[in-house]
Amino acid sequence: MNQPTPVIETKSLSFRYSHSDQKALDGIDFKAYQGDKIAVLGANGAGKSTLFKHLNGILKPIAGSVYVKGLPIKKDNILDVRHTVGIVFQNPDDQIISPTVKEDVAFGPMNLGLPLEEVEERVKKALEIVNLSGLEKRVPHHLSGGQKKLVSIAGILAIQPEVVILDEPTAGLDPVSADNVLDIIERMNRDLNITVIISTHEVDIVPSFAERVVVLHHGKIEAEGTPMEIFDNGILLKKAQLRMPRIAEVFSLLQEEGVEIKIQSTAFEAKEELLKVIKR
Repeated sequence: MNQPTPVIETKSLSFRYSHSDQKALDGIDFKAYQGDKIAVLGANGAGKSTLFKHLNGILKPIAGSVYVKGLPIKKDNILDVRHTVGIVFQNPDDQIISPTVKEDVAFGPMNLGLPLEEVEERVKKALEIVNLSGLEKRVPHHLSGGQKKLVSIAGILAIQPEVVILDEPTAGLDPVSADNVLDIIERMNRDLNITVIISTHEVDIVPSFAERVVVLHHGKIEAEGTPMEIFDNGILLKKAQLRMPRIAEVFSLLQEEGVEIKIQSTAFEAKEELLKVIKR
């Protein structure tokens, strides 16, 4: 059976900023398929944001290539690439440019040259998805940090991309706002079959979100696997300047005390494992 074409693929991708002698990315081979849910994990400075800016052509590699739906990113297809791959930046103030929520969400589809009626419908649907219906006339910069993040996501959804990339989507948010953003990202993937790729250094959100984890360290991919495979590798985590999720740390401490228990990383899995231990 033929392997499907990755919706995004990088081959030997390398990049260096002009002010640095060190490569920010060094030989990155990465694939994402339609419907994937991927977390790119790494400490600050690992190269996560730099990688993301290559995936829709914001940055141009010094070596290697980036492919979107099997085609290399080039000047003559960059608009199609950015229609397919949308990026939500870490700071929503870098992305929100219009005086009202409605105008900001409409910016992308308007620039696609769509009829006004379709733009209106896309804006309406995007705001419904992120639970911001009714805030169309609000000034974006008067919203909370969580609401600004959702406006940024709605603006990308209005373009109707196949891939949404989110750079540190929970950074700077309170726990309730962070959970709300992650829930919406989850629904984008589940209900709309959008490929979702997030970057984060917040390891606690990864096990309950990602199906696949890519660990970046000093511009290189150190490892790739399921959350369980990644967080069960203490040597890897130490090298990449990461830690286990807090729930997993508790289970590891129980093992050190002689309790026969398997390390778990999510609240549901932890509950199930603890019930097994209690019933023995």
